Amino acid sequence: MKYAVLLPVAAGVTADPAWIGEYVRHAEDCGYESVGAVEHAVVASGYSSVYPYDSSGKMELADDLDIPDPLDLLAYLAGRTSRIGLATGVLVLPNHHPVVLAKRLATIDALSGGRLRLVVGMGWMREEIEACGADFDSRGRRGDEQLQVLRKLWAETGPEGASHDGEFFRFKGAMSYPKPVQEGGVPIHVGGHTKAAARRAGRYGDGLQPLGVAGDELRGLVALMREEAEKNGRDPDALELTLGHSLSAVTPEKAGRLGDLGAGRLVLRGTVTTDLNEAKDELSACAERLGLS
Repeated sequence: MKYAVLLPVAAGVTADPAWIGEYVRHAEDCGYESVGAVEHAVVASGYSSVYPYDSSGKMELADDLDIPDPLDLLAYLAGRTSRIGLATGVLVLPNHHPVVLAKRLATIDALSGGRLRLVVGMGWMREEIEACGADFDSRGRRGDEQLQVLRKLWAETGPEGASHDGEFFRFKGAMSYPKPVQEGGVPIHVGGHTKAAARRAGRYGDGLQPLGVAGDELRGLVALMREEAEKNGRDPDALELTLGHSLSAVTPEKAGRLGDLGAGRLVLRGTVTTDLNEAKDELSACAERLGLS
């Protein structure tokens, strides 16, 4: 089992360079596999969209909370660390033009020595996505094409460059360098709770990171991902499953039960605190409990 840590955005500390830099260096020293950075390009004050992961319909983050750009944050953390993986969790894909995004992701992967993992979602906040210039209702089709564009730009090394003629994006002779260090490009995992997310992971992704699902619903999504992979000539056994838990409550036994469901990675959420020593102590205690080196 791999253990990742979700960066503590709710505490309002992820834009504090000293705080977050020391926190992630400590996570690296404790033996965690990776850290994950969330995204909201903007949060609309008084949004009417329904947050699907809480019965209130509202997310726990304040509208005016510091939420730094995840790719800029991960680039900064790449320079402060040497081993720990760097992940989004999740990147709101409709907010980004894939040609520009391909370059940004490849740059971080190259400069970090191949430590980047991309976790994408289609987004739930209509106001945010429309503010970034995308159509909310077609974001799923657009997202599928975005993933194809990323893969194409990373893979093409011929002298004529990459070309694409799709519903949303068109280009010819695109030379996008540097390429990601990792063979096959930056790993792409799909986050979400819907059947569409599971199918997208099976068709285009390297894994699924389902949110807010458990039991039979979770098993159904995993089965759907695997079925979709087989339909598209892809190896379903090569796809990863990432699930969530909390730093304070996870135990080897609980991790084992999630592993029995197929999980190969747990993303752990810490207690909300602005006290760096308390946050580091929680990382240390969990690492000791899990037997991390």
